[in-house]
Amino acid sequence: MNLTELKGNWHETKGKLKQKFGILIDSDLTLIEGKEEEMFGKLQIKLGRTKEDLYKIISEIK
Repeated sequence: MNLTELKGNWHETKGKLKQKFGILIDSDLTLIEGKEEEMFGKLQIKLGRTKEDLYKIISEIK
């Protein structure tokens, strides 16, 4: 998955992630140009998943 795909429908994807992982809040899922790695770092810590796991989860729910 590339960044363009990720950004393409992020609002919907963000909602699905919040449904799947009830502990996530909007600030955990704020996608800012140039700070994508920071967001994924927060998600890794909060969910205890690897970045590869997160990419797979996001790809599956898109």
